[in-house]
Amino acid sequence: MAIDNYFAPLANIKTQEIELGTLDLAQFGIVADTIYLFKNKRNDASFMPFGALAQSFCMLVADHYPVIVGRPIVNSAGKGVMAVDPSNLCLPDIAEVFIDHPIELFLETRPGGSEDKPNVLFFNTRKFYRDSGVDCLSQATYHRDNSAAIVRVLRFKNSPYVGISYSISHVLFDGTGTTMFINHWAEYMRNLDAVRNGTYQLAEPPINDRQVMSNCMDKVEPLELPFIEHFKEILPPMQILFPTNIAPVLMSSNDNQQFKYQHVLHFSLANLERMRQHIDKDQTVNTVLAAFLARNILLANINVFGTEPKTSYVMMAYDGRTRSAIPRNFSGNVSSTAIAPLPSQMVLTSSYRDLARAIKEHCSKTEIGHTKATMLVIENELSLLYQIGLALCNTPMTSYIGMTNLRYMPFDSVDFGFGGPEILGFDYFSRDGMSRLLPNKQDGGVDLYLNYMDANFQVFCQLNEVKMFADVIY
Repeated sequence: MAIDNYFAPLANIKTQEIELGTLDLAQFGIVADTIYLFKNKRNDASFMPFGALAQSFCMLVADHYPVIVGRPIVNSAGKGVMAVDPSNLCLPDIAEVFIDHPIELFLETRPGGSEDKPNVLFFNTRKFYRDSGVDCLSQATYHRDNSAAIVRVLRFKNSPYVGISYSISHVLFDGTGTTMFINHWAEYMRNLDAVRNGTYQLAEPPINDRQVMSNCMDKVEPLELPFIEHFKEILPPMQILFPTNIAPVLMSSNDNQQFKYQHVLHFSLANLERMRQHIDKDQTVNTVLAAFLARNILLANINVFGTEPKTSYVMMAYDGRTRSAIPRNFSGNVSSTAIAPLPSQMVLTSSYRDLARAIKEHCSKTEIGHTKATMLVIENELSLLYQIGLALCNTPMTSYIGMTNLRYMPFDSVDFGFGGPEILGFDYFSRDGMSRLLPNKQDGGVDLYLNYMDANFQVFCQLNEVKMFADVIY
């Protein structure tokens, strides 16, 4: 089937405008991506067929996700919208990539914990780009007339593994929305015959209408964001004045450049529990890891920069759906962030228990009212938000770790008809200091994908506590 034929279902999409919410607009220039590796355990000759993958993707977009093929514009009312025009769609970019190397060249292995358990496997993105002949996987963008959704089916030489790499504009979905879309794609693929004859319905269709979130947020009172007051006190007033209508400003944002200093740490289930006992057994794994990273990244920074910064920042993301009446199947951006501005001396000298509890106090007691306050900051204090973004990095002046916890996302259910993924991974993503936490179903532990400069990371890896609890993959 020619690639044009995969796009045929998109011709049935109706002309429409899908208004973008404030949190959607704030994501311009940022992408969401994941790499799934599926194993052909039954030696199926038709394993993960490209034609069916491409067709099910486009049929799903046509039936339930027209926002993916819209083009961002500011409409006559001054609103930022995705304009869906069947004669001028922003078509997805779907292709196969044949790699003339076995996948083993790009895999890292670690012992499974006992002799009767298989090795734990990790996909090394750095090795892949260095040795595969693929310089980089394309990134979703609205600039240069590229696609907002890019899919690559990775086929390795003489290998039972097939990879699915996707890159989607963060404007369209947050982490929950992205994972929901991928699961819906897999559901369409598993039921493709019924989809083709028009008899299939998704078990839980997405809600793309941003008005659903607006209606919920209209009933919410904003709650004070302590970190905003912190930054107002330390940052000088910015001379640049942004217009009242933020849509044109945010929609013209440049694409964030890929930050290629990506590293992976693995924490086994046993080491996670040892870490909780060492730091604070009453805290969640997320909070314990944040405390561990905050202290050890600060120590590495001091070693490299030769000076102690005044402040260490810890940022944690949270999903507003779990704290509000916003439906779980709402696909747009609901996630927001909380930031703990901590004196570096406190991070260094307090007990781990006190450090973990300080992070929890700032970052874990979030409610939907804090999300509402974040939206108001975006709408009314864009210059301050811009300055905060510049301050969150690892320099002689500041230490920073940001964490997005994806441990409970339904990755295992991403089943295209051949079973769920065996290995998860990420492409490079933007911003120094950011990390993403993934479940590792092979041994029940977690994988931490960390953006951190190579020189600093080398020092970080030599710290006693890092050696004690983490397995450095790359």
